[in-house]
Amino acid sequence: MKKKLGLVTSIVLAASLALTACGGGADTQNQAGSGASGGEKPKRIALIMRQNVGTFSAQYINGVKQEVEKNGGELTVFNADTDLSKMASNLDAAVNQNFDGILIDHGTAEALQQGTQKAVDKKIPVVLFDTDIKLPGVPVVEQDDNKLAELSLEKLAADTGGKGNIVKIWVAGFAPMEKRQVTYEAFLKKYPDIKEIAAFGSATNNTALDTQAQMEAILKKYPNKGDITAVWASWDEFAKGATRAIQQAGRTEIKVYGIDLSDEDLQLIQEPNSPWAATAAVDPSNIGRIHAQTVFQKIKGEQVPDSVKLNPVLVKQEDLPKDKKVTMGDLSQYVPEWGK
Repeated sequence: MKKKLGLVTSIVLAASLALTACGGGADTQNQAGSGASGGEKPKRIALIMRQNVGTFSAQYINGVKQEVEKNGGELTVFNADTDLSKMASNLDAAVNQNFDGILIDHGTAEALQQGTQKAVDKKIPVVLFDTDIKLPGVPVVEQDDNKLAELSLEKLAADTGGKGNIVKIWVAGFAPMEKRQVTYEAFLKKYPDIKEIAAFGSATNNTALDTQAQMEAILKKYPNKGDITAVWASWDEFAKGATRAIQQAGRTEIKVYGIDLSDEDLQLIQEPNSPWAATAAVDPSNIGRIHAQTVFQKIKGEQVPDSVKLNPVLVKQEDLPKDKKVTMGDLSQYVPEWGK
C-alpha cells in the first residue's frame, strides 16, 4: 500500500506503523486504497478510536480498511490510547484537515459532541460506532448491547441452574458497557439465587493482563471449590484475562461467560478443559465493514437511518468440534447465524 503523505499540519502522525498493529501507541496510521475510479480523487476517511486494544479491535479495523479500499478510499486511523481528551483533539484535527468522512469508535458525548457538531457544520459526514452522541443525520452503528448481555447471562443461568456465586468484570464510562450493566441488574433481580460476590474491571492498554492479575487475587480470596460458580465478563479482553487466571490456578470448575469474539478468543475457548463456556458476539470484521460502508453511503448522499443495530449471536463451546480448530472464517459452519 502506498502511504499518503502530507496529511498533517496540526498533529504529528506516526505513519510507519501497519494498520493491523494491535494496541497502538501511535496517534495515527495511514493506508491508501486502490485509487478511485475514473480519475476521481480518493475519499479520505478518518477513523477516530478511543483505544486499539486486542484482536477484536484489530479485526474491526481490518473490516473498516477492506471497505474503504473497496470504495477506492484512503484511511487514517487516530488512536487515543484510552485518553478521551486526546480523542477529542484527534477529532478536531480530522475536521480541520477536511477529511471526506469521519468514523468515531467508542467515544462519549461529553468529549466529542462539540467536535462532531463542528464536522456536521462543515458538512463532513460522520458515522458513530458504540458512541452515545445524538445528532440528527449522524448515524450510530451499534451492537445490540442489551441482547449481548442477555444471551451470555441466560446461558450462565441455564448452565448453573439459576443459582451460585458469580464474579462480574465490567467497567463504567463506555456507552455499550452502561447498556450491558442495565441488563445485568435486571438479570440479578430475575435470578435471586445468583449472587454477585465480587466485581472489578478497568480499561487499560494491557486489559487482559491486568484482568488476569486481578482475577488471580479473587481466586486467592475464594480458594475453595464451590466458592465461585462462574464469571461474567462484559468484554472479551476481560474474559481472556479471567480464563487464563482460572486455568493457571487449576480452578476450571469455574466457568466464564463473555461478550465479543476474535480468533484469539476462539483458540482459548477450544483449549482442552477451557473454562470459557460461551460468548455473545457480532463479527468484528462485519462491524468495521458496515461502519465504513455507512459513511460512504453518506458521502454519496444516500439516505441512512440514524440507528444501524447489529444482531448478536451466542457462540457456545459445546457447538465447536473437538477434532479441529475453528477460526472466525469457518465459524458459520458450526454456528449458522454467525456473520449474517
